[in-house]
Amino acid sequence: MFTAYTRQVERVKRVVDAGAEEVVDGGRTRYHHGDLPAALIAAGLELTRTGGPDALSLREIARRVGVSPNAAYRHFASRDAILAAVSREIEAAMAARMVDSGALNSPASGRDLLRAVGMGYIEFALAEPGWFAVAFFSGMDDDPARVESSPAYGALAYALDTMVSGGELEPARRAQAQWPCWAAVHGFAELALVGPLRFVERDELTVLARRTVDTVIEGLCR
Repeated sequence: MFTAYTRQVERVKRVVDAGAEEVVDGGRTRYHHGDLPAALIAAGLELTRTGGPDALSLREIARRVGVSPNAAYRHFASRDAILAAVSREIEAAMAARMVDSGALNSPASGRDLLRAVGMGYIEFALAEPGWFAVAFFSGMDDDPARVESSPAYGALAYALDTMVSGGELEPARRAQAQWPCWAAVHGFAELALVGPLRFVERDELTVLARRTVDTVIEGLCR
C-alpha cells in the first residue's frame, strides 16, 4: 500500500518545510545525548542542501555538531557511509514532495497520480538542487535493489500499478515502464538546472514540465 511510503517520509517533512533553521542553532546542529547519529545526518542534510555532495565531509559535520571527528567515525566509518545515510533521507524528502502533490490525496485516475508523481519529482529538483544532486546520483551506491526500495521509486511504481488496475495501462506495457518515466523527468530536471532550460522563467518552465510529463503518459497509454 502507498501508505507505507507516506509513513516512511513523514520524519523528514520538517526538514523540507522548516529549512535549515529547524535543525541548526548558532551554526551548530542541535542534538540530544544518545541521538548523535541523527544529529550527524541532520548536519549532512544542511551541508548538502546548499553545496551538494561535494560539500559533505565527516570532519565538517563533526565540527558543526560539536563533537570530535572520532565520535562521528564511531557511527559512520567513512564519508561514503554518511553520504549514503544522508541520501536516504533526501530520497524520502523527495517522496514527501510527491505525496504532498494535490492529486495524490484523492486522485481521479491513475494518470492523475502519475502526473502528480512526475511533477513532484521535477518540483523537488528545482526547489532543492543541492539535495537533488545527492539523491540516487552521488555515486556511492549503484545497487538497483536499494534504488527500488526507496520511497520515491515506490511512489512511481505505485502510480503505474494504479494505472494498470484502473484499466488505463495495458499490463504488457507496465513491465519496466518506471525507467523511461524516470529518465524523462530526471532529464528535464537536469536541463532546467544545468542545461539550456536554466534560462527559462519559472512559469514557462512549469508549463514545459507538465507537457513533458503528459507526453510520457500519452506515450505509455497508446
